[in-house]
Amino acid sequence: MGLLRVMMPPKLQLLALLAFAVAMFFLENQIQKLEESRGKLERAIARHEVREIEQRHTQDGQRERETAAALSDSDDDLVIIYNRVPKTASTSFTNIAYDLCGKNRYHVLHINTTKNNPVMSIQDQVRFVKNVTEWREMKPAFYHGHVSFLDFTKFGVKRKPVYINLIRDPIERLVSYYYFLRFGDDYRPGLRRRKQGDKKTFDECVSAGGSDCAPERLWLQIPFFCGHYSECWNVGSQWALEQAKYNLVNEYMLVGVTEELEDFVMMLEAALPRFFRGATELYKTGKKSHLRRTSEKKPPTKESVAKLQQSNIWKMENEFYEFALEQFQFVRAHAVREKDGELYMLAQNFFYEKIYPKN
Repeated sequence: MGLLRVMMPPKLQLLALLAFAVAMFFLENQIQKLEESRGKLERAIARHEVREIEQRHTQDGQRERETAAALSDSDDDLVIIYNRVPKTASTSFTNIAYDLCGKNRYHVLHINTTKNNPVMSIQDQVRFVKNVTEWREMKPAFYHGHVSFLDFTKFGVKRKPVYINLIRDPIERLVSYYYFLRFGDDYRPGLRRRKQGDKKTFDECVSAGGSDCAPERLWLQIPFFCGHYSECWNVGSQWALEQAKYNLVNEYMLVGVTEELEDFVMMLEAALPRFFRGATELYKTGKKSHLRRTSEKKPPTKESVAKLQQSNIWKMENEFYEFALEQFQFVRAHAVREKDGELYMLAQNFFYEKIYPKN
């Protein structure tokens, strides 16, 4: 077959050319509109992404402010309880807290119990727990007093206080208390003491089998840490010893020893700067660091010490003291270093990494 050619009239050719031109113009116009629409869409997406970034930054900033506020509120809500054992340098340490409270903005409250009874009634326990947890006007607070350990979890509180304490070699503590009752100290030298006028030395008391120097008088640091259970106050109770050990490691943030008081103060300053910022320098240079000294105190003879050490009560109290000393030295070994005869706290020794999800 041959190719059939159909010749269009000139008018039809002109119309076809005009229609083609109109179609191309329309097509180009549509393409231009699509390009403009795409540009608008890209600009809208870009503005949306910018808003998202700004919003995320705003939210991050808000979270940072909220976190900072929460940390501040957490510090301002903090309560420390120092249930001080008599004759363990407790007044010397407490005076540091009093000297710093104005500068560091916290309250110090003395728990004064009737006749210095270390065991509270059940109704007083409830009142005390309520005061400590709900007395917002007094927070942050540092409570101190001759009160045995009180377990706040029994009362359903959401946040427990931070417990700290000091203990001392049991015989040295008893000797100090013996002379304190007779001669007082240089803190309030004019105050008349309960045994004032009794000139008998500690050695003479031990030799005569007196009640004020009897082994039963050593039983004090264990029940103070054991707490408000009847068995805690049964002299020589093995259960009380074990409970005191348990509380020391589980309920107390830090327990120091009188013989190493400066290290105790330094570690508290590092751990709780909200309360103890400046405490180490104050301890070293302040006039009140060693304020309370028992007057007329005479060291006991080796014979008196040996006689007390024969008792099971001394063995138990000394076991608790050695346990506390070992724990304190363990904590100190991981927190303190010595250089050129000076102690210093270690810097932060951990960091965070591999944090997911990525923003």
